[in-house]
Amino acid sequence: MTVKDIDRDSIRHGKITEKPLREKPGFPTWAMKLTMAITGIIFGGFVLVHMIGNLKIFMPEITDGGEFKYHIDEYGHFLRTMGAPILPEETVLWIFRITLLVAIVLHIWCAFALHGRARVSRGKFARKNLMGGLNSFTARTMIVTGVVLLLFIIFHILDLTMGVQPAAPAGFEEGAIHANMIASFSRPGVAIWYILAMVVLFLHLSHGLFTAVSDLGITGHRWRAVLLFISYLVPAAVMVGNISIPLAIATGLIS
Repeated sequence: MTVKDIDRDSIRHGKITEKPLREKPGFPTWAMKLTMAITGIIFGGFVLVHMIGNLKIFMPEITDGGEFKYHIDEYGHFLRTMGAPILPEETVLWIFRITLLVAIVLHIWCAFALHGRARVSRGKFARKNLMGGLNSFTARTMIVTGVVLLLFIIFHILDLTMGVQPAAPAGFEEGAIHANMIASFSRPGVAIWYILAMVVLFLHLSHGLFTAVSDLGITGHRWRAVLLFISYLVPAAVMVGNISIPLAIATGLIS
């Protein structure tokens, strides 16, 4: 006899139901997880390259006809003129920006959609007694760390990309990356905010890349071992590299 009962207690006690636990979604869960894995890898690659470029602030000044220039300013100029003269200046840079914007919108939407589906599916049967440790902590706090990173991204763009006050320091100058970073990180509150944001980035990105390995279907023992090691190595390198910049400026090592 079929019992038309969707109560999960009834299902646990062996009764049968004809109804699904939830309606079939228009955008499958596996597709959302795949989207999050791909966009997460895009972010991981971006923050790694971005960190390497920013480390040019530690390189000594260069002299061009008696005029001092900074390597990081030359790097910024290269990004703006990349593809020229075949393409107008900043074309390639805007392609990167649009790609990152689309990726972050998809990443956020899928994150909240999957979080909502998980809560509906579990109902009152929430996960308890997890193993604990760093991986369980990062898993439970992914939404929180994601929101913190979104706020940081907005502040970072207003501060060092657009120069919008009060996020940016007074005297912001377009293209003067070295001077803008010195002025911004000389503010103790901003330096501390950047350092804390990098710790949050490590927590979020390490678990995200860890999860992406499974979501992309990588099951081979050796490949999983290598990629899981990379999923912690890359975020750790980004965290240390990015923290070193505001720390060096705030302590006067770079001026």
